[in-house]
Amino acid sequence: MLETVGLDALVMPQRGESMRVMHPLFQVGEGGSIPTSPLQMRVEQMDFRHALRLNEAWHSRLPRMGTGFIANQPFLSFGACHEGRIFAVAIWSNPVARNLPQREWLELRRLAVALDAPKNTCSWMLGAMARQIRKLRPWIETLVSYSDTEVHKGTIYKAAGWQQTTTNRDGNWARRKRQRPTAQSIAPKLRWELVLRHNAELTRAARDDEPGRDASRRRG
Repeated sequence: MLETVGLDALVMPQRGESMRVMHPLFQVGEGGSIPTSPLQMRVEQMDFRHALRLNEAWHSRLPRMGTGFIANQPFLSFGACHEGRIFAVAIWSNPVARNLPQREWLELRRLAVALDAPKNTCSWMLGAMARQIRKLRPWIETLVSYSDTEVHKGTIYKAAGWQQTTTNRDGNWARRKRQRPTAQSIAPKLRWELVLRHNAELTRAARDDEPGRDASRRRG
């Protein structure tokens, strides 16, 4: 089963069922049916802290997530839900590696799924999030993520059309001039990328998204 869910989507037995309600103020009771296909779910934006708590409950490999130097920047979080109940969460930020473009790239920091999520939830969710990110953040050119070679081969990324680019062989993000908390995994990491927009298309999208630019001028 672990082969099918990828680095950032390890599953754990469910706990904290009350946390799985997507909109607690409007939810009557708990429970609901369990989807048999990802196509029965929808992906919605959700609160970062809520996603963080579910990641801690479900992610057996990387339950913790530090904010580091991007603490004051907005995280983009999504939940895959069915009948108001969350079956997977994902958290994005600008890239942790400072040598990567900090505005035009977006990094998938965590993707965690519940044990009762339907098969292929991860690859389906990657595709759904990519489509939403294109609309929500039209300046984003490339999505990036990493898979832990000790437990996964990047199956979900391949299925979603991502490309493997490089390998971080020591698996440790700390550097002499940039110390970090003890790593949760020091296995080599494969870097995966998905290009959302090439430069010419990106330039047009950023221009058309300028504040005050009206619809008639966009069409022109």
